[in-house]
Amino acid sequence: MILMADEDYMRLAIQAAKEGHDTWTNPHVGACIVKDGQVLATGCHYHYGREHAERNAINKLTPEQLFGSTIYVTLEPCSHYGKQPPCAELLVQSGFKKVVVAALDPHPLVTGKGIKILEDAGIEVEVGLLAKEARALNPFYNFYYEHGRPYISLKQAITLDGKVAVKGERTPITNAAVKKQVLQERGDYQAIMVGAKTAIIDNPTLLTSKEGDFPPIRVVVDRRGRLLDHLDLKLLQTGPETWVLTLNEDLANTVFPDNVHVLLLPGRKARDIAQLLGEKGIQSVYLEGGPTLAKAFLDADLADDLITYLAPFYLGKQTTNGVNSQETLQLTDTKIQTFNDNIRIYGRIQHV
Repeated sequence: MILMADEDYMRLAIQAAKEGHDTWTNPHVGACIVKDGQVLATGCHYHYGREHAERNAINKLTPEQLFGSTIYVTLEPCSHYGKQPPCAELLVQSGFKKVVVAALDPHPLVTGKGIKILEDAGIEVEVGLLAKEARALNPFYNFYYEHGRPYISLKQAITLDGKVAVKGERTPITNAAVKKQVLQERGDYQAIMVGAKTAIIDNPTLLTSKEGDFPPIRVVVDRRGRLLDHLDLKLLQTGPETWVLTLNEDLANTVFPDNVHVLLLPGRKARDIAQLLGEKGIQSVYLEGGPTLAKAFLDADLADDLITYLAPFYLGKQTTNGVNSQETLQLTDTKIQTFNDNIRIYGRIQHV
């Protein structure tokens, strides 16, 4: 007979968490219930608004099975009422003998409070088992609550001479395989952001190929109000939700379709944009363009990773340069992939 250890049970909980789908602003969480060395049930937070991982696992068992058992959960049980009642109280009511938590929840309504409820009820609590692996389930969620702003990925597609477009023209750079990858990649984020110039020249839809109930919000930064002369853009018509961020009062007072919302910026700097998106609950941003907007975030030390797609040709004169850094830029956790004759280069940006 093979005996399982605590780490094995927590790994089952981590694996269960990955089965979650469309949790939107909520984290991916998994749970595993064990009694007398036997795994009784696993559960996950499957969908935003539905039962959390602990409740999902508990609902599969009888009160007799639950009493005196141990539950392994990848994230601290919640302690507040939201879409679902507090899981910490549910664990107390279910008669668990021990609760093993991989990572504390960085959400200010939860941090430490869920643990306290359990300990005050006399339940043995262990924290920190496979914490690194559990935290990796929710990198954007953790970053948002620990830094008070969205995690921001800069994405660019450049040629061998570092160009992104012929000036003033929509210029395809990458191949079909990359375009398919980007359509999938967008779905990993809660918002996709471009500047007004990119929106006007490229007239993109900024859609994702990932299916789900919560497609990324499309964000256009238009401080000056240039979209007033381009109200027929695809982003301003039907489709997923679009936010236009501006300083222009006329644009803010313009009537748009119901899916378009104009938000007034508190200022014109990149930090003001990040602040507004953070206040609106956006945890992650895929910044697609253009280079001016990307450089503003890079120079403000607000970019967290860089995704570069490199195409094997030169664009030549009368072109626009890709984003450049004013300072030496160190990338970590680098990863290189090929998409036929195009290359994807990923790296996390080390903040100063």
